Amino acid sequence: MRALGVSSDTSAFEVPAAIGADGRLTPDCARQAVGMIDRYGVVVLTGLLSDEEAAFGLDLVRQTIADPDRNKCAFASETDNRYLRRDFCSLPTSAPVVSFAATLCQRLEGVIGEYCGRSRPLLEVATFTSYIGSSHQYLHRDPAGVISLFAAFEDVSEEQGGTVFVPGTHMYGGAGNHHGGQAYALMELFRARANWLILKHNLAKLRAMRTDAATPLAPGEFRDRVCSSKWDLHQPNLLRFLTGKNAQFSLRDLAPRALWRLWREGAGLDGKFRLVQTAPRKGSVILYRSDLIHAGPDNRSPAPRRFFGMSIARDMIETKYWHDGYSPDPSLTANPLTFGDLLDAPPLPRPASRHLSAVGE
Repeated sequence: MRALGVSSDTSAFEVPAAIGADGRLTPDCARQAVGMIDRYGVVVLTGLLSDEEAAFGLDLVRQTIADPDRNKCAFASETDNRYLRRDFCSLPTSAPVVSFAATLCQRLEGVIGEYCGRSRPLLEVATFTSYIGSSHQYLHRDPAGVISLFAAFEDVSEEQGGTVFVPGTHMYGGAGNHHGGQAYALMELFRARANWLILKHNLAKLRAMRTDAATPLAPGEFRDRVCSSKWDLHQPNLLRFLTGKNAQFSLRDLAPRALWRLWREGAGLDGKFRLVQTAPRKGSVILYRSDLIHAGPDNRSPAPRRFFGMSIARDMIETKYWHDGYSPDPSLTANPLTFGDLLDAPPLPRPASRHLSAVGE
């Protein structure tokens, strides 16, 4: 979205993965990654997965999507899921899934372990697939107290829509003291302005889709997206926007006082905050704090965008808030797993093609 001024340059937030003989990130690499998360709330670890591991993960995603009985996620955009614009679904805690999750946790122990104790619960393992015609999410924060990751099993293009982040907007003790003590208020102004542009973008896109043979709207889809009374926090729903019933963005976010502050702050907001869209390469893993402002953009490419995702609690989370942003598979609900369980579980076999000599072993 050009109107949002999104940058696709993530070089300032990338750390090349250096893996030791034990299959884990080297201490120096882990320190760099932790420093990125502490400062920006996000890090992109490039080359964390081998080609064989990425292929294994991609096969897990494809098998899940092919299952007609898969467990669809109840967050993000239910309307997109309903009309097959996205396919967000949780993964069962089968042996292959647990082994893959264990591989990621063990490799990233030096980073995730800085934030999550062994007793902290695994909240979700899921796949996130978006197709052409999907909606652009509003900028939002997920429930606090969580470390999340996305793993890319294929190269992701800008058009396919890698996650958009606002680096440095995570919440921690003293964060609100920045920008003259107005950091959080300015973050919300920045978010409101961006979400207004996202609302306009989604409405214009829907109008175009009514006559576009490449992305035809299904019967009832336009109504459900624009003026439905159904709950969905990430649709350009004018009815819920005008009645103030959308917790992510509604008319109350553009009250006279907010508009006055937006006019007064103006372009100065762009000097304080910036939008960065990740377009990760195959084998990259994005780690981020759940309270960092972010959004899942629309897919503007005919090629599906597939991500593997996993979230682990950093702190105690009430169950009702847990389900605001995460959809555990029934198998995970019935048999909970912790970060420690994944550290102790059998990982995937080490790929023979991994050249450890490249990092000094």
